[in-house]
Amino acid sequence: MDTHANLFHIGDQDFEDKVTKSDVPVIVDFWASWCGPCRAIAPVFERLSDEYQGKLKFAKMDIDQHPNTSSHLGIQAIPTLMVVGDGEARVGRAGPDPTGVESEIDRVLVENGIAVA
Repeated sequence: MDTHANLFHIGDQDFEDKVTKSDVPVIVDFWASWCGPCRAIAPVFERLSDEYQGKLKFAKMDIDQHPNTSSHLGIQAIPTLMVVGDGEARVGRAGPDPTGVESEIDRVLVENGIAVA
């Protein structure tokens, strides 16, 4: 993964501090290294992390290395993208199709009073 200032990796031990308690919404990509569709959406996720910098944080969680959080949240398929704002999951989207992700992100930001333009 290239370096992106607004993209970070998280684990079970820091999910609550970096995601649930974040002062801005966070979109989490639940993924695994063996998952082809996860690798396919990674460039889109990375690009969006640059575009939404300052409005939304982007995190990646490897479900094989950190299974507790994904199990607790009921993640049953990967990739799953989940937007967490105000301590609760706002949007969850499973599957490899990255289309529509940007419009869902915009909707969540508007609902949280954050300008998208």
